[in-house]
Amino acid sequence: MQFEEFELEPELLASLKTMGHKTPTTIQQLTIPLAMEQRDVLAHAPTGTGKTASFLLPALQHLLDFPRRRPGQARVLVLTPTRELASQVHRYASHLATHVDLTMGIVTGGVPYGPQEQALRGNIDLMVATPGRLLDYMDKGLFSATEVEILIIDEADRMLDMGFAQVVTSIVIEAQKRQQTMLFSATLEGNGVRNFAKELLHDPAVVEAEPPRSEKAKIHQWVHLADDTAHKFALLCHILKQEEVTRAIVFAKTREVVASLEGQLLQAGIPTAFMRGDMEQKKRFQALGRFTKGEVNVLLATDVAARGIDVDDITHVINYDMPRTADIYVHRIGRTGRAGKKGTAISLVEAHDMLILSKIERYTEQKLKRRVIEALRPKHKEARVPVKKKPSKASTKKMSKNKAKN
Repeated sequence: MQFEEFELEPELLASLKTMGHKTPTTIQQLTIPLAMEQRDVLAHAPTGTGKTASFLLPALQHLLDFPRRRPGQARVLVLTPTRELASQVHRYASHLATHVDLTMGIVTGGVPYGPQEQALRGNIDLMVATPGRLLDYMDKGLFSATEVEILIIDEADRMLDMGFAQVVTSIVIEAQKRQQTMLFSATLEGNGVRNFAKELLHDPAVVEAEPPRSEKAKIHQWVHLADDTAHKFALLCHILKQEEVTRAIVFAKTREVVASLEGQLLQAGIPTAFMRGDMEQKKRFQALGRFTKGEVNVLLATDVAARGIDVDDITHVINYDMPRTADIYVHRIGRTGRAGKKGTAISLVEAHDMLILSKIERYTEQKLKRRVIEALRPKHKEARVPVKKKPSKASTKKMSKNKAKN
């Protein structure tokens, strides 16, 4: 299938060609035709599968098919959970709209109010926003969602994790005249996203775009067993000094660990940029800029700080600390192996991490290979995960009798 088959405007096709997008990805093939028919869409789209174009292309085509008759506020509204993701979506939309006369706007926290307030007084066709700051402007009477025709909620699972459900609902209520709503999530596990979708969507087409086996195989995953923190740090240094590690994200569990690692790695001759949840937005953008420009090859981050990061050509994701849940692991490693390129995900696992490792292996339905660096071979054997014993028949009968007595 080619992008031409979607009957997009030549100007949009020209932008796709300039950006090097030749054929649509799986999620794009499944979603774009439905979105072009103005169906509500609930889409499961793992990180790195091209979901942004899945909603932006139909939205931009709608704006071109039905030109605005008079200046006004956003006709298309894209809500994202983080500033970084909002910036990336806005930039991508601007590239797609290079050859058409449409105005893109962005509203996020962490930046001065003045320029955004001035932009809101002008004409905007497509707005990308984080919910908190946008609701501020709605409360002040500077933005109204009444003109929104298409509402898009990106990374809905993260939106819920960050506590934005009520804020998003408030925005949705004001956008009651909308013609279409699309909700994208990296996972549809559990009832959270699906229940959220029931409140927002009308008779949605459900799209679950698991990437083909060939795409899954692009991320090579393995584990190094670590005896203790010192051994784990030695493993990390050895990996980061390998020639093939040209751009790596290292995940740590807390901002304190990130701060400590940054100093230790610098002493080891490995300069890094780092992102923590307590950083000012300006410093976050500066750190991400150093990383994307290649001034440093390593970015240290916590899960909270890394939300929304979308950087090309990441060769390695390293779990210095294991995530607290299996779906976060999938989010982490999805930052490598993108756009048809291979990627590597390495986890440094101590004895206390074995339980979450076993959960990750069940969740991803694959056993992660154990590898050894000869000079840093672990001294201890792999710790076993405690197995819950099933109650015996005798104890089960006894429990039943006790319940009956009560």
